[in-house]
Amino acid sequence: MKKAFFKTLSVLNKWLLPNFTKQRLDLSKAKKWQLAILAWKIYVTKNLLDS
Repeated sequence: MKKAFFKTLSVLNKWLLPNFTKQRLDLSKAKKWQLAILAWKIYVTKNLLDS
C-alpha cells in the first residue's frame, strides 16, 4: 500500500509541479519555495524507491 501511495504521489508531482531541470534552475539562486518543491519531489522519490 505504501508503494502505491508514493507511486500516485509521484505521478501527481509530475503533472502538477514545475520541472526545474528543464528550466535549468540554478540551486544557488533558487527561491525558498522552489527549494521546498524540490525537497518534496526528492522525498517522494526516495520513499517510492525504498518501499
